[in-house]
Amino acid sequence: MNINLTLIGQTLTFFVFVWFCAKYVWPALIAVMVEREKKIADGLQAAERADKDLELAQKKATQELSAAKEQAAAIVDQANKRATQIVDEAKEQAKAEGDRIVTAAKAEVEQETNRAKEALRSQVATLALAGAEKVLGQAIDAKAHNDLVSKLAADL
Repeated sequence: MNINLTLIGQTLTFFVFVWFCAKYVWPALIAVMVEREKKIADGLQAAERADKDLELAQKKATQELSAAKEQAAAIVDQANKRATQIVDEAKEQAKAEGDRIVTAAKAEVEQETNRAKEALRSQVATLALAGAEKVLGQAIDAKAHNDLVSKLAADL
């Protein structure tokens, strides 16, 4: 009987141990495992969110970089156009200034030519009167001389 009583005592002790473990130890272990599982799941979700945020940040950075490059290209293009425009305006101003100088020079040459013609007319008239005076053998008075010179200069 000692074997049977020992076996029953061991069985009873085993059931008490299982009941004690189920009542006090197992819930504590389950709670720790659930908490650990929750922490792991939260960590994985946070990692996934971080990956998504990183991917979005990279896309946004790429878009911003592209926009900045486009803006820089537009600014450079605009600067080149403005530079070309300034050069064209300077060329036009230089051409206008050159035309003005040429016109002024032509007018001055024309004036000098007219002055020279008038001077020559006056000298020719004086010479003609001097020749006529010698041919006629008499002197012409100054007033008549000036009237004749003016008439001859106008006719020439």
